[in-house]
Amino acid sequence: MTKVVVNGDVDKALKRFKVKVARSGVPSELKKHKNYTKPGVKRREKKKEQMRNARKRRRD
Repeated sequence: MTKVVVNGDVDKALKRFKVKVARSGVPSELKKHKNYTKPGVKRREKKKEQMRNARKRRRD
């Protein structure tokens, strides 16, 4: 993945790269796999997230 920096604008190229990486989901995956979570804890967190989303949907 080689890109040419136009007019020597490295800052702009770096910003575009960071946005692409963030949209790809790599940082969030790394954060998830940083430490082990037990299956029961995952289920509880998923249920909490679903409840939060349901409240948000009802509120609007």
